[in-house]
Amino acid sequence: MPDLTLQPIGYIHTGKKVKFQALHQPSEQQPERNVLELLPGRNYEQALRDLAGFSRVWLIWQFHRNATWRPQVFPPRGPAVRRGVFATRSPHRPNPLGLTPVQLIAITGRSLILGECDLVEGTPVFDLKPYVPAYDSFPDARAGWIEEVDALDRQPPLFTVRLSDLATQQADWLRTAWQIDFTPRLLALLARDPSPHPTRRIKPRAAARFEIGCGAWRAFFTVTALDVTVTALDAGFPLRFLQDPKRAGLPDAEAQLAFLARWPNS
Repeated sequence: MPDLTLQPIGYIHTGKKVKFQALHQPSEQQPERNVLELLPGRNYEQALRDLAGFSRVWLIWQFHRNATWRPQVFPPRGPAVRRGVFATRSPHRPNPLGLTPVQLIAITGRSLILGECDLVEGTPVFDLKPYVPAYDSFPDARAGWIEEVDALDRQPPLFTVRLSDLATQQADWLRTAWQIDFTPRLLALLARDPSPHPTRRIKPRAAARFEIGCGAWRAFFTVTALDVTVTALDAGFPLRFLQDPKRAGLPDAEAQLAFLARWPNS
């Protein structure tokens, strides 16, 4: 088969620098605004004609941060069980293409104002199509293993999670000084299941501690019965990386340098 060459029609701006900030299945319970900017000089203004009458569109885009694929993956939801990649929404695909329905709020020139989505900042978009409820919605369709996970998610969280005094102080400082707050999702993940999981980036550490990756940050916690205590937050990158000119552009680098200066032994 000949290779198929795709060219982006535009790039989306979400402000989500790391995957941890992009929910896998956006709920739209917390409205947000994202902007898809189509490229100039391509006559896309005419291509957008008549789209304003639709309330949702499909985005076809690229998992541009993934260079390899895996036949089996660990989905982020549910227990640490390997699934065939074609039975998941994993980014590790033979052709790294994503498909997302998003709310279409407005169109201004070549810019589309969109609702909540699971794309990170700068994701290339290859195409967009109108969402047609009569053809694109099948509420009675079976969802395989995801139905079991959804049933578990409907149950109240099993674990109680709290922040230690140090973790609370660190979270408050990040929120106030840098407008960085990953604790809501951190607490939600740990309340569901704090057990080690490769995709959720939870792994055991020494002295009965665990670590969870939170995008550019990380947190340490302990588990006693059904009680989880987040003992401390920390930068996700070592100091030598943050000070290396060749690694310029690391997410939240300035905030992490300030954090490590304030809590050098976190």
